[in-house]
Amino acid sequence: MKRVGAHVSAAGGVHNAPRNAQAIGAKAFALFTKNQKQWAAKPLTTEEIDQFHHQMQAGGFRPQDVLPHDGYLINLGNPDASAHEKSLASFIDELQRCHDLGLVYLNFHPGSHLKQLTVSECLSRIAQSINRALEATRGVMAVIENTAGQGTNLGHTFEQIAELIAQVEDQSRIGVCLDTCHAFTSGYELRTEEAYRATMDQFNRIVGLSFLKGMHLNDSKPDLGSRVDRHESLGKGKLGLTPFRQIMNDPALDEIPLILETIDPDLWPEEIALLYGMVEPP
Repeated sequence: MKRVGAHVSAAGGVHNAPRNAQAIGAKAFALFTKNQKQWAAKPLTTEEIDQFHHQMQAGGFRPQDVLPHDGYLINLGNPDASAHEKSLASFIDELQRCHDLGLVYLNFHPGSHLKQLTVSECLSRIAQSINRALEATRGVMAVIENTAGQGTNLGHTFEQIAELIAQVEDQSRIGVCLDTCHAFTSGYELRTEEAYRATMDQFNRIVGLSFLKGMHLNDSKPDLGSRVDRHESLGKGKLGLTPFRQIMNDPALDEIPLILETIDPDLWPEEIALLYGMVEPP
């Protein structure tokens, strides 16, 4: 079964996220567990956690159907020691918040070298940050999101992702989220059935499908290999609909969260229905 949803708002409290997901016909969702543009947040209260669990149950969502995203300020590859420790502390807090909510994943962008470290040095710094964060927490898997490679962001090649995973000590707690827009703009072709299959086979060979725990389903404003991160509504960008039809009929992607981050939330119910309408009968 495919679990399609969107990155929904948690405004007014985290318990509103599953409610908002249910309202758009989602079978999965993503959220920020705190303000994504601030370092600190008050701890979740018992009441907030109980309300979240109630809404999860009411919406029919399992913990593995939820792909929380960490805050935008975190850079686990930051070359500055003080800024790096601040990012690591925030990342650990985000993992703990997911654990408090009974969730099993935290999706994050690997980090950026800011032109002050080599790619290899930065990847090692990110991996060691992941190791420290996992050692300080329990129960939640850190899910690396591939990037478009804009600026000095790392994680835009399957080889970089594989190198990160290889340096993680507890590989039972590391996973990957593939973003279709990011993959395309970082140079991976997806626009035909053959290209989609070749790219997924390449991912499996270099990283391993066993690590794939979720996907972000986004069309792309920029073209192939542009290294620019700008999402578009499904079918309105350079990717078109073919990759999403392939995804919806790929049995390897059953039972993982497939999350829309397309640019018009008003279209999410329509896009979710469109995706489910692509499923071919067995």
